Amino acid sequence: MEKTFTKRAGMAHSGDSSMNHNPDALLVLPWLRVQNANCISSPLTWGFPAISAILGFVHALERKIKSRYSDLNFSGVAVICHRFDPQIFSPGIRDNVFCLTRNPLNEKGESPSFAEEGRAHITISLLIKMESDAYYELNPSQREELAQDILKTSQGLRFAGGSFLSPYTKKSKARLSDWDVTGDSLKAELRRLLPGFLLTSREDLLIDRTIELQKVNPEATFLDALLDLSSLNYEPISTESDAEVVEWHIRKKPGWIVPIPVGYRSISKCYDAGEVINARDTEYPFSFVECIYSLGQWISPHRLTDTRKIFWKYDADVEKGIYRCISS
Repeated sequence: MEKTFTKRAGMAHSGDSSMNHNPDALLVLPWLRVQNANCISSPLTWGFPAISAILGFVHALERKIKSRYSDLNFSGVAVICHRFDPQIFSPGIRDNVFCLTRNPLNEKGESPSFAEEGRAHITISLLIKMESDAYYELNPSQREELAQDILKTSQGLRFAGGSFLSPYTKKSKARLSDWDVTGDSLKAELRRLLPGFLLTSREDLLIDRTIELQKVNPEATFLDALLDLSSLNYEPISTESDAEVVEWHIRKKPGWIVPIPVGYRSISKCYDAGEVINARDTEYPFSFVECIYSLGQWISPHRLTDTRKIFWKYDADVEKGIYRCISS
């Protein structure tokens, strides 16, 4: 296969010119089985791995594959979850807890301290926007070879700290197809990945709920709206204030809504490379950050009415110190 492609920047954020046009192809990595993925997605949430971990995997895959196909660029990813099996158990006296490792005793015969880790076995499918100037020069057999090469490379990477298990069915075969601006081929691919649920951003619900709360309490914040939409709220059906007996019901939500971490916000100045002691990487500038939260919705692909908002990508504002993941 011809691999003499021109060099292009990798996994660009939304401000780059490579993000402002349609991709050349759609890469589908279906039914990937991951063992022991990290399910502590943030300091406040646990469950499905954070979207930043998924974008990090796609970025690492792009950098790995560029050694052979330097023109390839991944500009967005959609994720479908088919199976989520958290490694938890109930001790009977409290809520579920994580299944943790039993480490060897120390020299005093005591159990050593360790950091709690949450793990889950998951099965997912990834739909990746792919850009390449030389893509349309490849014949069908070369495109199939490229897709399988990318799939094989991905199996050697970590996904949210977890390890990939080898594919076990024919439906796990990677697929590469031309990008269809009408969206019909994308909808067809999504239907092929049923049953499963697609993770989409619902930041609009968070904004609308904040406005509603501020009408009652002007000091209400986005955090109040996030907690309100993430909890079960019991409300009386009767609107009469002097009613002696009322019937209570759970407020309905507009779908399967969940709180999700979507990135980081700087809480300190940006230090020069190597200035902060014991930093993980001393080659790049360093900044202390805190997690950014938003709302997501798990939705079955056959219920989608708009496929333009399912792909996640990076969005960075260095001056404001905001590094987040958005869907578009």
